[in-house]
Amino acid sequence: MVNILAPEPTGRADQGARPAAPEAGGRSRHRRRQSVVAYLFLAPALLFFAVFLVLPLGFALLLSLSSWTGFDLGGIEPVGMDNFTALFAAGSTFLTPVLTNTLLFALGTVALALAGSVLVAGCIDRLRFQGLWRTLYFLPIVTTVVAVGNVWKYMYEPGGLVNGVLNALGAGSVAFLANPGTALPSVVVVQAWASLGSAILVLTAGLKAVPESYYEAAALDGAGAVTVFFRITLPLLRPSLLFVCVTQFLTGLQSFALIIVMTKGGPGDATDVAALEMYRQAFSYGDWGAASAAAFVLFLVVLAVTLAQLWIFRRKGEDA
Repeated sequence: MVNILAPEPTGRADQGARPAAPEAGGRSRHRRRQSVVAYLFLAPALLFFAVFLVLPLGFALLLSLSSWTGFDLGGIEPVGMDNFTALFAAGSTFLTPVLTNTLLFALGTVALALAGSVLVAGCIDRLRFQGLWRTLYFLPIVTTVVAVGNVWKYMYEPGGLVNGVLNALGAGSVAFLANPGTALPSVVVVQAWASLGSAILVLTAGLKAVPESYYEAAALDGAGAVTVFFRITLPLLRPSLLFVCVTQFLTGLQSFALIIVMTKGGPGDATDVAALEMYRQAFSYGDWGAASAAAFVLFLVVLAVTLAQLWIFRRKGEDA
């Protein structure tokens, strides 16, 4: 009798285990339905991404390896790496002064904007009505670049406000935008001033995140203001400073509108930058291949500088 009834538990266990396969299949179908629904919701964003980024990027890469005067797609002629070779050939102005001016413009903008925003953010953090001051400093951001450029252009004129102040102080007038030696620094000052607002917002938020207990402990230890700034404030602002550095440098490398409004790349080629040169090659000279090649070179420069900044800041953060 024991031998006859012994197989029954095994049979019941098998019967209980059989529904597991349909249940697993149901879960798999449910996951597939969820994936389909998710991709349907993502489809508009993916389509926008493909139409306005992937396709133009691929077309620009094709043009950088071709010769094309624009409009007629049948006129695209492959030339290989000739466009890139021409950028760095002897007698080319792309490396010097165009790319050099671009890097100097970006570096000057970052240095002035970073120093100015740290100073102003530290002052605002100690004032009343902080929202009002942040709003006032943010106004240049919401003002059009054309308006900012034209206002500063008139301020730099021989009879403008800047020279008026210099004359009142006993100094002579300076041809800020007409002198090749002062044109680029003059535009750098305007770009840094115009970008102060966003940097100040980021840094004031970073200052608010610094615990007050650190400052109280430093005060008890008798630390001075300079020591507190370099030992507490500046290290704890590193993430905010990294964000400001990267964004300001990217903006400086891609600057176009302000320069074309204020100097149009002159006098001579003193303020000629990469974005302006690409515009000229494409729309003035009809050489879309050279413009696309210059765009990819600028992209590589932007990528290299950004990665270098991230590496430097992360290494300093780990060492600290």
